Amino acid sequence: MTAEPLPEHPDFLWRTPEPRSSYDVVIVGAGGHGLATAYYLAKNHGITNVAVLEKGWLAGGNMARNTTIIRSNYLWDESAAIYEHALKLWEGLPEELDYDFLFSQRGVLNLAHTLQDVREGMRRVGANKLNGVDAEWLDPDEVAKVCPILNVSPRTRYPVLGGTFQPRAGIAKHDHVAWALARRADELGVDLIQGCEVTGFLKDGDRVVGVDTNLGRIHAGRVGLAAAGHSSVLAERAGVRLPVQSHPLQALVSELHEPVHPTVVMSNHVHVYVSQAHKGELVMGAGVDSYNGYGQRGSFHVIEQQMAAAVELFPVFARAHVLRTWGGIVDVTPDASPIIGATPVENLYVNCGWGTGGFKATPAAGWTFAHTIATGAPHPLNAPFALDRFRTGALIDEHGAAAVAH
Repeated sequence: MTAEPLPEHPDFLWRTPEPRSSYDVVIVGAGGHGLATAYYLAKNHGITNVAVLEKGWLAGGNMARNTTIIRSNYLWDESAAIYEHALKLWEGLPEELDYDFLFSQRGVLNLAHTLQDVREGMRRVGANKLNGVDAEWLDPDEVAKVCPILNVSPRTRYPVLGGTFQPRAGIAKHDHVAWALARRADELGVDLIQGCEVTGFLKDGDRVVGVDTNLGRIHAGRVGLAAAGHSSVLAERAGVRLPVQSHPLQALVSELHEPVHPTVVMSNHVHVYVSQAHKGELVMGAGVDSYNGYGQRGSFHVIEQQMAAAVELFPVFARAHVLRTWGGIVDVTPDASPIIGATPVENLYVNCGWGTGGFKATPAAGWTFAHTIATGAPHPLNAPFALDRFRTGALIDEHGAAAVAH
């Protein structure tokens, strides 16, 4: 029996089925990537004997703590390919899933404050165009036309010298995305099991054959890990050491305001990005905290610095009041690119290490991870992101290359 929404709160509560003793595939983590993987396993590969295990509640981890930005303007070919595939999937998902998750292609503007920023931005625009990704270079006057509330005065501490703009980029409502994927996966026969924590792995020699959970033992033909911030902990229980570190990642929202911010603005140099949510909150984020940790909170100085940067860029925000702050946990690899593929342990697959790129990649991550689990071989889009690249040296170094605020 699959889960059924409770009638009094159909969008936010889910009746969890009792787990069966055996599944063809078990996915650990019911966030965006885990739910997308289950959906595409069923839709693209006809594999419906699937359980998605979540120690908390559906989409209650990083999926509930991200800042909703979607874009594909990455520098390297491998990154641009998988994120552009994600963006193309995003453009059709509301109709495909029959769910309005407020996908808004309002564009993403990445600011340049130094000559090095300008050179990097122009280089990335050229690389994007070669890869079929929409991208434009804007001078300060053009930046001001895209976002009139942005301070482009040359007398600021970090003057805006220009910026890159991706018109097709935007935002979506993260919890609605998760529920859209969950509903469709459920309709296709997938079991979504909340309150089910994986405590260990069942192994037959060097092969994973199931998982131990607080709800009992579950046998599985294949196991996929998609637990952002905790994949390395889980993998280690199966005997796999992943080259990732977990860091707190913070963000905040303001009280509600009338619509004033027409796009998404990101500044890698001053470490802040700002958008306005559909209800009217100003959504602000920064880079990851520099220390390792699993606490879903962070250092106050990070919040303080990102607010100071935001007020300089947007003087109109000076009297906005903070409504709440929060933190997630992100996995960061040495090259700031994800790991999607098989592990040295047979039947165990991993999808982790997305850093700040997890939400925007959701549909492509699910698409490629489902392909890898179903076929036992990587999809061409995720083949470059195999674990083996850290042995061969074929890194995809997006640190500082993708206009993110790492």
